[in-house]
Amino acid sequence: MYLAAHGRPDASPRPSGVRRRVPAAVLALGAVSLVTDISSEMVTAVLPLYLVLGLGLTPLQFGFLDGMFNGATALVRLLGGRLADRRGHHKRVAGAGYLLSALSRLGLLLAGGATGGIAAALAADRLGKGIRTAPRDALISLSGPPESLGRSFGVHRAMDTTGALLGPLAAFAVLWATADAYDAVFAVSFCVGLLGVLLLVAYVPAAPGPATTAPAGARPPRLPVLRDRALRRVLYASALLGATTIGDAFLYLLLLRGLDLPPVLFTLLPLGAAAVYLLLAVPVGRIADRTGRRTAFLFGHGALLGAYALLLAPVCAPTVVGVLALLGIFYAATDGVLMALAAPALPPAGRAGGLAVLQTGQALARLLGAAAFGAAWTLWGQRPALWAAALALAGALAAASYILPAPPPDAPNAPNTSAAPEVP
Repeated sequence: MYLAAHGRPDASPRPSGVRRRVPAAVLALGAVSLVTDISSEMVTAVLPLYLVLGLGLTPLQFGFLDGMFNGATALVRLLGGRLADRRGHHKRVAGAGYLLSALSRLGLLLAGGATGGIAAALAADRLGKGIRTAPRDALISLSGPPESLGRSFGVHRAMDTTGALLGPLAAFAVLWATADAYDAVFAVSFCVGLLGVLLLVAYVPAAPGPATTAPAGARPPRLPVLRDRALRRVLYASALLGATTIGDAFLYLLLLRGLDLPPVLFTLLPLGAAAVYLLLAVPVGRIADRTGRRTAFLFGHGALLGAYALLLAPVCAPTVVGVLALLGIFYAATDGVLMALAAPALPPAGRAGGLAVLQTGQALARLLGAAAFGAAWTLWGQRPALWAAALALAGALAAASYILPAPPPDAPNAPNTSAAPEVP
């Protein structure tokens, strides 16, 4: 069994006084994500204004387009992971995804207001994002020692979040300088996205870690997450918790309504959570490496439960600070930590596909959770729906603490694959 022999991180002691550095490949991938997120968030920040106010689409039409393509992104991740694992071409597949997303900005520029062209450009953007995510995370996991993966993913996510913060600022700067010329935003976004592709080509090695290809004549393992009992339990736990996550937009809307704030402030609320995420991604990743990623993952969802509890109390100004801080903690303790938890127990030749299954299962569960909360809000009202969501998350957290496999004593960050036989 591959997983029984290699599923644990290297437990050999570090030389005293030696501090591991973040691998150069992780920093390069972080720079690519930073630049790419500036490009994508420039478009995301102005797209609702452009489509609804500029082109006259109804909010229902915009919501349908956005929701449909976001759902498709989750499924495309499986394709990206499988393609990357076939011959170990993680960099090539990730690069194709980044390039496709960059070209989608050019598609928006050339669409000229045609709804079909805009839909095609949005589809290309989501397709590119779905294709690149799993190969990129596989490259990160293969770039350094397993025992420091929490820090590696934390550094990458911090750089990625920096781009997400800078993107809207860049978009509004371009709009201010060009008197609300949306085409200028799309043109600048395309150039920035192309820069991200060039950084990937120039600075990210094709194989930063050990050999990632299957032996000659062998195929990559099919869905390795589903073949191992311990990894299946990680998948089930993450999907269960994802299904009780109601979505950031609902939390921001509850804050807005609770304080009766002007709608314009809605766009500023995500910046608070992103800033907390940026500050905590690296230290939380390092703590997860030391104390156990399973514990950090569960703690992150406990922070989200705390945000729900704050919203159930009378909303005041400190509530806004608390909810945004807890939401940032939630992402810092779960986003990269889940990948770092599962990656060491996946074979290198099937790592991208395995991570893609985890990402897809979690993303689809979150879509279902958001839809269920929206339906509950419509049928029962705001407060009963939030109570139901909080109780569901508390139950899911208790169940996940039981479902997630306990780590072996000598490898606190790996699923206990040695005790979980393969399923034929």
